[in-house]
Amino acid sequence: MSDEALHQQTCEACQVGAPLVDEHEFPELLKQIPDWSVETIDDVHQLTRSYSFKNFVDALAFTNTVGALAEEYNHHPEIRTEWGKVTLFWWTHKISGLHKNDFIMAAKSDQVFLTTNK
Repeated sequence: MSDEALHQQTCEACQVGAPLVDEHEFPELLKQIPDWSVETIDDVHQLTRSYSFKNFVDALAFTNTVGALAEEYNHHPEIRTEWGKVTLFWWTHKISGLHKNDFIMAAKSDQVFLTTNK
């Protein structure tokens, strides 16, 4: 595992058959994104976190920034945007579960929040 912080790492190309995060990596990766939790939805483990905002405009701006980041890395979350709240769900569709890319993108999402919600 890399010593580099998750938000500084780059997603690798992921394809069908790529390995899920294993039981040894899982706790270490979660430590690096402490505000995230793992939910099982339709038998698929997903990382999820909700972010709070002062209004809808700020929530929408965050949504758009995360959307642009997702396009840049070609790795796309489920995004729920509401008044004052955005909830993200990261998982890898091709392998129906969690890949290291999901943890990297969760960490990058946290960085977006820190830099845009001052």
